[in-house]
Amino acid sequence: MNRRNNKTTTLTGNPLSAYLFLAPALSVFLVFVLIPVGVTFFYSFFRYDGFGEMEYVGLSNYVRLAGDKVLWQSYRNTFVYIGLTLFLEVTVGMFLAAIVSAKIRGSILFRTAFFAPVLLPGVVVGILWTFVYNQRFGILNAALSAAGLGTLTRSWLSDPQYALFAVSFVSGWIFSGYYMTIFYAAMQRIPKDLYDAAKIDGAGPVSMFFRIKLPLVMDMGIVGVLLCVTGAFQGFDLFYVMTNGQPNHATEIVTTWLVRIVFNHRDIGYGSAMSVLLTGVVLCLAALINRLKKRTEY
Repeated sequence: MNRRNNKTTTLTGNPLSAYLFLAPALSVFLVFVLIPVGVTFFYSFFRYDGFGEMEYVGLSNYVRLAGDKVLWQSYRNTFVYIGLTLFLEVTVGMFLAAIVSAKIRGSILFRTAFFAPVLLPGVVVGILWTFVYNQRFGILNAALSAAGLGTLTRSWLSDPQYALFAVSFVSGWIFSGYYMTIFYAAMQRIPKDLYDAAKIDGAGPVSMFFRIKLPLVMDMGIVGVLLCVTGAFQGFDLFYVMTNGQPNHATEIVTTWLVRIVFNHRDIGYGSAMSVLLTGVVLCLAALINRLKKRTEY
């Protein structure tokens, strides 16, 4: 018995054992994250098309970023997209979680229906909604015409005023169910004694949501905001399939413009500089949201 305890103490007390357990995860992180980031940062100082010789240009790629009007328009579109999805995904997901967390008939069916779009590939969803938004035979315009609102019909994905909103609505339709599951799980952790006490005091479902559920899941709300912001900067498939940045870059986001620079223009050096800038922006936003989360917890 003493020998076994001594062996366990020796194993756990060995500082190398911790690194041995971390080695597989650290190796994957090194190969698929740190090395690509380092290579991208290295390429950002060169003019390189992927085939010829690399030409050192110093900081000229970063200077070029300042004059790229399409790039800054893509950042504006991305932040508008973030603002729209914060409401369509996080806020709507919170209210959906409040609905399905209530003990009503068919709540399991509602949870399944709301979460189902998350399981569909983004490319498939984009193609389906392209038909929905079609000006001539789309379901949306047909429904508006049938309801006597024919003046509201338009080419949703070809109109610069509405294209970004149209794609953002599809994103909200997909991921609101994802955030619903996060907030639903958080609401399930709330002690039932609080609900019982609120019912005794005469509180209704709406009052319980704003006075009990919402304050107690606010920490998960900050996590949802972080996921939404970082996910928006990773968005690509819906925009590529539905509009590909058109019309006139009205739906151009950072990732679609980055892919076009690298693969269509074959400018890997400038694309690497764009990637470095994007990484810095995402890290700064993540740090800001994380600080907000800590203040909220305090």
